Amino acid sequence: MPIFTALPTEIADAYRSGGLDAFGNPPERKLSDGQGNPCRHCLRDIPEGAEMLILAHKPFEGTHPYAEVGPIFLCADSCERGGGAELPPILTTSPDYLIKGYSDDDRIVYGTGAITPTPEVTARLDAIFAHPEVAYIHVRSARNNCYQARVDRDD
Repeated sequence: MPIFTALPTEIADAYRSGGLDAFGNPPERKLSDGQGNPCRHCLRDIPEGAEMLILAHKPFEGTHPYAEVGPIFLCADSCERGGGAELPPILTTSPDYLIKGYSDDDRIVYGTGAITPTPEVTARLDAIFAHPEVAYIHVRSARNNCYQARVDRDD
C-alpha cells in the first residue's frame, strides 16, 4: 500500500520563518484565491483569502541532473502535516497527474513516468512500486510539472 508523504514540518516551518528557497530567495506572501493553491504540507487546498507562501522547492538532496526545482505553495500559518494511506485532497482536484518513480540514488526509473487520470492514481502507484528498483514516487502536476507529494512504500 502506498503512503503519501507531505513536506516535513521542519522544512515548512523553516520557510514560514523566512528561510530561503531553493534559489536563495525568501518565500513570496500572497492571498489564496481558493483554487489551484495546494499546500504541500497539509496536502489540502489553501482556503480562499488565506495567506500563502510561494517558493521554489527542490524535493531532493544535493544537486544533480534529476534534482528538479519548481514552485510550490504552503499555508503561511501553521497547518497539520498531511499524508497517510488515503489519497490526499490535493490529489483529487485535477483530472490527471504526472507520476514517476525514483531509485534510491534519486534518479528517475525510466519507464515509470506517466500522465495518469485521477481515478487510476492508486493503481498506477502500485504498478510503479512493482519495479524493485523504485525507492519512492513523486506525484506532480500534469500541466505545470509542479511537485505535489512524495509516495513511499508501506514497508
